[in-house]
Amino acid sequence: MPKLLIIDDEEDIREMLQIMFTRAGYEAVTASNGAEAARLLEAGVKIDLIITDVVMPEVDGIATIIESKKKCPEMKIIAISGGGVIPPETYLEMAEKLGASRTFTKPLQIKEVLNAVKELLAR
Repeated sequence: MPKLLIIDDEEDIREMLQIMFTRAGYEAVTASNGAEAARLLEAGVKIDLIITDVVMPEVDGIATIIESKKKCPEMKIIAISGGGVIPPETYLEMAEKLGASRTFTKPLQIKEVLNAVKELLAR
């Protein structure tokens, strides 16, 4: 069973995505920011795909993408953003340039995200 890591500082979004992916047949673990995600990965948790928010406290999604790609260049990453100081498209463009395989703006279109995960894991 493929294992996903969902990183978002918004608890409601983490829970919604975890439930959705569990129902779709994936194992999903969550983290509230990039620092928490890094601790999971350093503890040896095997992950097949990362879904990360971009704008988060402590360690943001951009830093998470950079570090994940350094440690595991083939890691598939989906970046999501609702924006912050700048529009979400700007953050997501940056995420793509740094290695995100796909990007989505919030509010998420659940079927699109689910289809992207299926497609990326099939590669």
